[in-house]
Amino acid sequence: MAKRDYYDVLGVPRNASEDQIKQAFRSSAKKHHPDANPGDKGAEDRFKELNEAYEVLGDARKRAAYDRFGHEAVGAGAAGGRGFGGVDPESMGGMGEMFEDLLGGFFGGRGGGRGRRAQAGEDLRYDLELTLDEAAAGGERKITFDRTERCATCHGSGAKAGTSPKACPTCGGRGQVHVSHGFFAISRTCHKCRGRGTVIEHPCPNCHGDGAVKIERTLNVNIPAGVDSGMRVRLAGEGEPGDEGAPRGDLYLVINVHKHELFERDGTDLLLELPIPVPLAAAGGEVDVPTLAGSGQLKIPPGTQTGQVLRLKGFGLPSVERRGSKGDLLVKVIVETPRRLSSRQRELLKEFEKESGPSDYEDVRRFHDRVQRRKK
Repeated sequence: MAKRDYYDVLGVPRNASEDQIKQAFRSSAKKHHPDANPGDKGAEDRFKELNEAYEVLGDARKRAAYDRFGHEAVGAGAAGGRGFGGVDPESMGGMGEMFEDLLGGFFGGRGGGRGRRAQAGEDLRYDLELTLDEAAAGGERKITFDRTERCATCHGSGAKAGTSPKACPTCGGRGQVHVSHGFFAISRTCHKCRGRGTVIEHPCPNCHGDGAVKIERTLNVNIPAGVDSGMRVRLAGEGEPGDEGAPRGDLYLVINVHKHELFERDGTDLLLELPIPVPLAAAGGEVDVPTLAGSGQLKIPPGTQTGQVLRLKGFGLPSVERRGSKGDLLVKVIVETPRRLSSRQRELLKEFEKESGPSDYEDVRRFHDRVQRRKK
């Protein structure tokens, strides 16, 4: 019987991308796998056909040859004449990885005859909320979170007191069972004991056979001075426990610094908008400004204009990267004109205006000069 077109087998167009071909194979292979179709004698043939099509279309070189010359270009069995007497994921390159992922869906573990590997524990995340003042100061903080610990009642065995786990009757304590489906033969993780080789007949009443329980853990952690939103502090070994004695995961503190009502942050610098009265801006002087440490003295130069930025060095935030270094406080001056004047204030302003000349207002003079040049 003539072979079906490999693109038709996978149900993809001839211009399908590599990802589309890969996804189509995954979906169809799971649907037509013999274990997913017990009693269907045609399942093995369909699964074999899918493998054959993917081995060609999933390989750029073989696919190019197939597109030009058809089935004759790739030979019998699409695998250089090997046929399909057995599938060895280790010898199939990138396809072997896909097979292991695929088999895991049916057998509860990775394929290729490998036992279940002990894995390090999962990492945990703790979102730490700080005010700007707390972030600037740093120091010790107490946090409380839930994590998994070994059950103290059964000491992690999962078995009720006076009993112990028994050898798994399905795999005989090996943790693996042999599966054979004609052309397909592998060792898989035992579904009964999940690869442990033992089963618990009488579970611990405290952990219900898990060997572990969730507990509330409290830690005192040191927060570096100057932390910013999005920074992470790693606490090694404070995450979830690993499998079969593998190391614990880590706990990551993710920092979120709240906005301040006075200051904006720019790295280690702080930005502050400071309104000042007209006489101070004109004559100059000193003014108290708020800082994270309390207050500081800022010198206002005579003739200060709105929008001018003045700097107080060292009144910013500590640097996390450069110990001992601090940013600055940048003060943006806003000159405020009085909205309500007494009669006496008006008189004084009129006298002041009489005493003023064009040289007292450089911006006004330059503006009028531009207007005059425009008229000429």
